[in-house]
This record gives sequence, C-alpha cells and structure tokens, in this order.
Amino acid sequence: EVQLVESGGGLVQAGGSLRLSCAASGFAFDDYAIGWFRQAPGKEREGVSCMDSSDDSTYYADSVEGRFTISSDNATNTMHLQMNSLKPDDSAVYYCAADRLGRPLCDRREYDYWGQGTQVTGSS
Repeated sequence: EVQLVESGGGLVQAGGSLRLSCAASGFAFDDYAIGWFRQAPGKEREGVSCMDSSDDSTYYADSVEGRFTISSDNATNTMHLQMNSLKPDDSAVYYCAADRLGRPLCDRREYDYWGQGTQVTGSS
C-alpha cells in the first residue's frame, strides 16, 4: 500500500524559510514521479515542484523558481521541499504526491497517490 506523510509545515514570517518532508512507503522513489503541490482557499491545487529520478527531470512553478528546492533521498524514501524567501502568497496546504508515470510532470491530474497535506502560512 502506497502511503505518503507530510511534515514540517507551520507559520513563518515573510522572507523566512521552511523545510517540508514527505515520508513514503509502499513503493520505491526510483520508479515513480514524485512532487509537491499546494492548494490555497478558493483556488485549484497546483504543482509546485516535481521530479523524476528515472530521467533526472525536474519542474518548478514560475512562482517558486529560485526560492524553492526539491530533493529526495532514495535510500530512505523521503522527499523534501526547501522553501526560502517565503511570501504570504505561498500560504496553502502543501501535499506530496506520487505516480508511476506522472506525465506531464507536475500535472495534478496525473498523480494517483497523495498525502494528507501540511499547512504553510506566510505572514506579512
């Protein structure tokens, strides 16, 4: 059974940093596309950053490019999202997700497995 559990969310002042983690079980990172998505109140869930180690492909949304960094530890099946220079607009529930194919990369409609989410709030 595939399971994804996020941690690391919280309240942070604008300009601050947070590191989200996603612990996965039931599959091997090497075989799946994995990534981070977020959903703010009243908005659709959007892809933030995704990766696929099978071909070293990585995606970042324009809004987070240069501020966020995705990484994974395939030995422990753990994924991280380092978020720097946080803005109030980054406030959302952040979800980690995985899919056997996950193409197009970071298209939320193509990911079958989801965590429960962790709240990130950036205060102004």
